[in-house]
Amino acid sequence: MSNTSTPSANQPGNSIRINRYISSSGFCSRRKADEYIEGGHVTIDGQLAEPGSQVFPGQVVLVDGKTVLPSENHVYLAFHKPLGITCTTDQRDPDNIVDFINYPTRIFPIGRLDKNSSGLILMTDDGDIVNRLLRAEGRHDKEYVVTVDHPIDRDFIQKMEGGLPILDTVTLPCKVTKTGNRTFHIILNQGLNRQIRRMCEYLGYRVVKLKRIRILNIHLDDLPVGQYRKLTLKEQKDLFTILERNH
Repeated sequence: MSNTSTPSANQPGNSIRINRYISSSGFCSRRKADEYIEGGHVTIDGQLAEPGSQVFPGQVVLVDGKTVLPSENHVYLAFHKPLGITCTTDQRDPDNIVDFINYPTRIFPIGRLDKNSSGLILMTDDGDIVNRLLRAEGRHDKEYVVTVDHPIDRDFIQKMEGGLPILDTVTLPCKVTKTGNRTFHIILNQGLNRQIRRMCEYLGYRVVKLKRIRILNIHLDDLPVGQYRKLTLKEQKDLFTILERNH
């Protein structure tokens, strides 16, 4: 049964779709919220929610009996992930990123970074921006500093830039800049599983060090390993603008 509300509250523009309400609260991603709704785990003012149900100001939303509160001031963090930390919220993993950061409110990572890689990852309680970033996965830059096990040459750079066959596909063209005998910078706009490592392995190289230094307009800069900082208002505004344009 669809939710009801008082006539005074039930005005167009005052409501928000139930899946977005749940995700924007930081409870979970919008996709997961859809699963909860379709599975009959969500109520609005005691009535079972349906896909597309609207939430109006003052209404009480429960997921499996737990109250979901709207989040007015979302948290957006840049975190310098150390080696050995897993980008998961699963607390059964002793190396999970959430317990490592130990932030006072519930946050989760946007995307992933290999356990054996370090560098920038974004953390938030905003499930809506997680979905927007993941939907734009093939349209936003991520920059890495990479060290391999033996010297690289122009042929290596050209083949990396031109695309390589891995995981039953061919990688998209990318920008690669040699920075040393065994080091290079690479800018990707796709996110295949362990993509850089697989690309190097295809050419006979092994990655010995990999660090992400940028995601879109957010730079790691001199943020110490294991530390986080809040995104500035300008970074947030620019990030939202980029995502809106990509969408």
